[in-house]
Amino acid sequence: MPNVGDIAPDITLPDQSGQTVSLSALRGKTVVLFFYPKADTPGCTIEACGFRDSKANYDSSDTVLLGISPDTVSAQSNFAEKFNLPYSLLADADHQVAEAYEVWVERVNYGKKYMGIERTTFVIAPDGTLSHVFRKVKTDGHAEAVLAALK
Repeated sequence: MPNVGDIAPDITLPDQSGQTVSLSALRGKTVVLFFYPKADTPGCTIEACGFRDSKANYDSSDTVLLGISPDTVSAQSNFAEKFNLPYSLLADADHQVAEAYEVWVERVNYGKKYMGIERTTFVIAPDGTLSHVFRKVKTDGHAEAVLAALK
């Protein structure tokens, strides 16, 4: 998994509107890239809405929020619309970006093994290096914890 000080793997994915978003185009800004398992599920909704509710504070620190999951553009669009999420949700349907960030891992739920996202947040400094990595994120209060780390 990429660590603090590493150059963040570049990504180019469609957002919920079908517009292409690339990390390289955001150089010069701080980027919070948060990986979540599935749009419109309870934990992911808590996390996404936490970032929504803190967005003004992120904006004042010139920080771009990007959510990313293995959902389709359509699922991301529905999620963003349903919860009024005012930032880009990237569709990584083939999970190639999740694999590049090493958050596509084997998971176990009720004894069943499957591949999925390990909820993780990366803070990317304006120069493209990772300044913070939050692994195995707990959703409640996460947006505020990330914001505190930026200060």
